[in-house]
Amino acid sequence: MKLRSLIGTKSFYRTVLAIAVPVMIQNGITQFVGLLDNLMVGRLGTEQMSGVAIANQLIFIFNLCIFGGLSGAGIFGAQFAGKKDVEGIRSVFRFKLIVCILICAICLIAFGFWNAPLISLFLHEGSAEGDLALTLHYGQEYMRIMLLGLVPYALSQAYASTLRETGETLRPMAASIAAVLTNLVLNYLLIFGKFGLPAMGAAGAATATVVSRFVELGLIMYWSHAHPERTPFFMDAYRSLRVPRALALHIVQKGAPLLLNEALWSVGMSFLNQCYSTRGLAVIAAVNISSTVSQLFNIVFASLGSSIGIVVGNLLGAGKREEARVTDWQMIAFSVATCFVLGGLLAATSSLIPELYNTTTEVKALAAAFLFISACSMPFHAFTHACYFTLRSGGQTKITMLFDSGYVWLVCIPVAFVLSRFTSIAIVPMFLICTALEIVKCIAGYLFVKSGKWIRTIVPGAVSET
Repeated sequence: MKLRSLIGTKSFYRTVLAIAVPVMIQNGITQFVGLLDNLMVGRLGTEQMSGVAIANQLIFIFNLCIFGGLSGAGIFGAQFAGKKDVEGIRSVFRFKLIVCILICAICLIAFGFWNAPLISLFLHEGSAEGDLALTLHYGQEYMRIMLLGLVPYALSQAYASTLRETGETLRPMAASIAAVLTNLVLNYLLIFGKFGLPAMGAAGAATATVVSRFVELGLIMYWSHAHPERTPFFMDAYRSLRVPRALALHIVQKGAPLLLNEALWSVGMSFLNQCYSTRGLAVIAAVNISSTVSQLFNIVFASLGSSIGIVVGNLLGAGKREEARVTDWQMIAFSVATCFVLGGLLAATSSLIPELYNTTTEVKALAAAFLFISACSMPFHAFTHACYFTLRSGGQTKITMLFDSGYVWLVCIPVAFVLSRFTSIAIVPMFLICTALEIVKCIAGYLFVKSGKWIRTIVPGAVSET
């Protein structure tokens, strides 16, 4: 493909940014408040920060399972929106509710009964810092409270994803902003015990997060049902949870690989962090700092990736296949170019950011190294993330699974496992080697997208280009 064809028109960028910017703002505020939360907990000491970080590894698995469970249905939602099929969107939303109920039930049982052994998997001697027993205590304390927020989080994601697929990106953003501001204020009050409230530490951070989940759900549900002229698909959505059998089977066929992919990918990333944790508690704290800060910078390519799923999915649903192909490559190029700039900014500040934390010199040095490596890899992650959503938009869920979680389990984890268990290599070069493996995924992503096999319309009744 010629370089010039990767550059879109002004109209193209306006269309993309109209969808992506609200998502960026929402995710940006969420991640920024997450960073402030992380800094607040980090002021309490290495043990509390590490305990919260480990518990959040498990919550991360739940979040990704919800994302995966909704993603399969979301492919159909975006394409039904492209052909303006209200009943189709309503059925997809009902399917999402059923998926959320099932995932919540499984995770509440698993994290409720087995939180101690799961958290203990990340606790290893190996550095001069940290009390492992105290870290376990804080992790369990945090996890027990966070379980209360699983259901409202899942339901709010079901609503938000449906709204985005139909072009309503501002309302999920507004609800999310209200939630994160609630979280931020309550974190300050409850972690440190301000204005006469008890100083709850890590438990205060969990309590603030749970309250914010209910705030977000309440706001997004209220708006969704109060504006039937803009969201007719939510009308009578709860009259039953019936989904047409043929559609349900089609969603399961396309969506099961995505749910399995996100489950495998999230468990794989947690396993990768567990491999890193064999080098000591200081590594857990450093990885926590690095990942929290990196996620703030990663919101651009994460939001553009989601936008690819919506924009390209809508075009495929409308039968505009050639336009979908061209638009996709332009969006990929835009995402990668943006991340060269952001990656440079993160690299330039990588040694300064860890100084904001009240932790040891060892943790700060490791965090700075991890941040610099993550900054250099950002354009590569942007490319693979865009490829993921490209494949997903056309219903290529099996290839998506192989490309995403298959890469983690077949490439990253074997390398990390061998390096952590059978060598004495230091953590920084281990982290560098595992991160550099993203190049393999870039090559695979390019070949998959270039093949054009993802350019398909999968919803019934759509008009195809001739």
